[in-house]
Amino acid sequence: MPDLQFFSWCNQQYKVNRGVYNTIDQWFYDFGIDNIYSRRIQLLAFLDSVKEELIESNQSKFIRFGHGGLTKRLNDFIQANG
Repeated sequence: MPDLQFFSWCNQQYKVNRGVYNTIDQWFYDFGIDNIYSRRIQLLAFLDSVKEELIESNQSKFIRFGHGGLTKRLNDFIQANG
């Protein structure tokens, strides 16, 4: 699946905007996950892990993490699932 289609699907399922999607993808790449398919699996697992809490507490159009919140969540996710 091309990246734009994958992002669109993530946007519909997880209410993630393009900037947050790109940041998560880049974070996993920088962490050492070079393979796009492996990164997508990790990205989906991460979004699943934060979806319910963030969407329910934020009745906005997109998931919001707050200042520094996304990086903290990604670090916590890797420590718990690494």
